[in-house]
Parts: sequence; structure tokens; C-alpha cells
Amino acid sequence: NLLALIWSGRDDWYFGVDMAVYYNPDESAFVPDGFLAVGVNHDTGEKGRLSYVLWGEKYILPILFLEVISEKYNSEYEEKILNYQSLGILYYVIYNPFSGRRGRFKNRQRLEVYKLISGKYQLLESENNRVWLPEIGLALGYEKGEHIAWYREWLYWYDQSGNRYLTAEERAMNAEAIAAQERQIANQERLAKQEAEQKAIRLAERLRGLGINPDEV
Repeated sequence: NLLALIWSGRDDWYFGVDMAVYYNPDESAFVPDGFLAVGVNHDTGEKGRLSYVLWGEKYILPILFLEVISEKYNSEYEEKILNYQSLGILYYVIYNPFSGRRGRFKNRQRLEVYKLISGKYQLLESENNRVWLPEIGLALGYEKGEHIAWYREWLYWYDQSGNRYLTAEERAMNAEAIAAQERQIANQERLAKQEAEQKAIRLAERLRGLGINPDEV
């Protein structure tokens, strides 16, 4: 999870994937494709969370629900948006990888982020395929990249200036590239030093050939 890198020093958040969110003991749980809760313990012990139970989390609602449109449509634009609105989820995100290509919702935006304002969801404007979420302190967006040896379009987190946070693989590659560059510079410096020393030796030999002691020059 990229958030584990971005928020490595924090223990007040949790991101769940395909996990049941129970909000009422008498009602069925919601199971979004992903959700983010802030203000809860990240580490809950060895077993972790098997589900997110609202009354076991001090009634802290997740701040964001994420749904991804798949081949089988699951009412993300109709039923779910109304359910999550009534539940009070601040941000509802729909990522549609079929946008502009095919399917009944090809004319939808690729990334739609709704914010709960006065009890109603309002679609937020995106900039450069990103939407800033001030309550979270991050922007959510998409672009193509390679992850787990798979090049495709992915959702990413960005900072307020629009800079994408790098994955663990990218950080490792950058670190290796920097180390390789440092080794190259060190090798060039070593070769330059050797060349200078050889030039000094040749010059000293020439001076001696002219009867001049180079140590006295």
C-alpha cells in the first residue's frame, strides 16, 4: 500500500480493500472496493482487522470509499452513491477504466470524486487527472506506470503541488540509479587522479633527462 510509505510515521489511519464495513448491527455491511479511515489505529494486533465495525472503531466513519467499475456493473453511479451519501462518507471515488472506450458508461469521467456538502454529493473538478482532498492532505489521480512488473494505468497519490508519490519499487530503482551514478563519479575521479599522477611522473622524467632535479623546481 502506497500510503504505508507516505504515512510511515503515522499510526492513525487504515486502508481496507474488499472489506466489509459494518455501520449498523441490524443492517448488511457495505463492501467497497477500497476505503480509507483516518483517526483509527493502524496496528490492531497480530490478527489485524477482518472487517471494519463502526461501533468497534469509536464510531469513526471512513473518510473515503472507492469503487472501480468492472465488467459487471454494480450500481456504482446509482444505488451506491445514494447509500454512501446517506451513510455520511465524506468522499466517494469512482474510477472507470472503461471511460471513453466502451460500455454503458463510456461517457463518464475516468475519475469522479464526490464530496459530501450539506448532505449531498457534489462532483469535484479535477486538474491534470488529479483531485485534491484537503481533509486527507493528499490528491488522488491516475496515470500510466509500472507496478509489480505490470505496465498499465494506476491510481496514485499526489502532493498538493501535483507531484506523484513514488512506489517502493520506484524508490528502490531511484536509489540504485543514484548509487550507480555515485560509483561512476567516484571511478571517474579515481581515473582522473591516476592520469594526473602519471603525467607528473612523465614530467619528472623529462626534467631529469634535461638535468633538472624536479624536487628542486
